[in-house]
Amino acid sequence: MRVTVEELGSEIEGFIVTFDDITLLVSAQRNAAWADVARRVAHEIKNPLTPIQLAAERLKRKYLKFVGQEEEETFTKYTDTITKNVADIGKMVEEFVSFARMPVPVFKEEDLLSIIKKAIFTSQVACPTIEYKLDAPSQSVYLLCDERQISQVMNNLLKNAAESIEARPEDAPAGVISVVLACENGQIEVSISDNGTGFPEEEPKKVFEPYVTTRSKGTGLGLSIVKKIVEDHKGLIKIDNIKINDSTCGAKVTVSFSTHCDI
Repeated sequence: MRVTVEELGSEIEGFIVTFDDITLLVSAQRNAAWADVARRVAHEIKNPLTPIQLAAERLKRKYLKFVGQEEEETFTKYTDTITKNVADIGKMVEEFVSFARMPVPVFKEEDLLSIIKKAIFTSQVACPTIEYKLDAPSQSVYLLCDERQISQVMNNLLKNAAESIEARPEDAPAGVISVVLACENGQIEVSISDNGTGFPEEEPKKVFEPYVTTRSKGTGLGLSIVKKIVEDHKGLIKIDNIKINDSTCGAKVTVSFSTHCDI
């Protein structure tokens, strides 16, 4: 807010008050600062990962035959634990790099239905115990977009939904992820619903901020990357907690794009 005094000689004639909404500016500055942090973190973490993984693999290959049968299982467990955790850290580094160096989208007319089906197939392979449902038009739905980036949006949202389901108690009902694609009145809308743990009730929009996560292994960058890509495509993203039945709740993420948008 700015206040300017309008004077005539020594007399005050009035005041001019102007208001500027700087939400987007502050958000852009914050994202730029976090991107710089992500770039530095990725650089520092990435360098030692390969030597650690190679060392673990060589230890297993070279010394496993010298370990007695009683210790063979334990030795293998230790080396596999190192390799697995290095791989997990590597995935986190990839998210840091993606957030820090988000490429400029290259727009082409792509089949959004095909992109969604591929993302669902990938998620099904990773999480075979979850049931996936797709409600979409029988014909192709075309969108002017960057195929790689929109694929990343779908993969991230499905991954989040699956992780939310896996975080439930053991006696929870079977996991279900529902994807709905609709196109009408110049709008393309994709909604992904799950019967997982839902979003935090307090300030749910904070999940879009970098490094905000409710999961122990999360980096807090998945939804930040999704939001950035959607905004670069002139789209909107909305999150909701939903009630599936009297005993089950979940989460819903809706992404919408205009078919008439001049990118």
